[in-house]
Amino acid sequence: MHWLVGHHIRPGLMLDEANGAAIEVEVWSVPTENFGSFVAGIPAPLGIGKVKLADGSIVSGFICEAYGIEGVEDITSFGGWRAYLSNIN
Repeated sequence: MHWLVGHHIRPGLMLDEANGAAIEVEVWSVPTENFGSFVAGIPAPLGIGKVKLADGSIVSGFICEAYGIEGVEDITSFGGWRAYLSNIN
């Protein structure tokens, strides 16, 4: 997980099977009729892709394009976005 700095401060997730770690996530349900407008509002370098959960299930979730993590802080060790935010506040 990386800290993306720009117009909005957000986490950026990228799969790293060799060196990655489990990250706490939130699973939300977005009604099908709202999905298009929801995705249209997601700022680059974020996008929607497949995320594997601890139980092995695969869900759609936020991911980050590779260029988005170049030169930004790796915050994986915090274990999740909320844990990171509580640590910096």
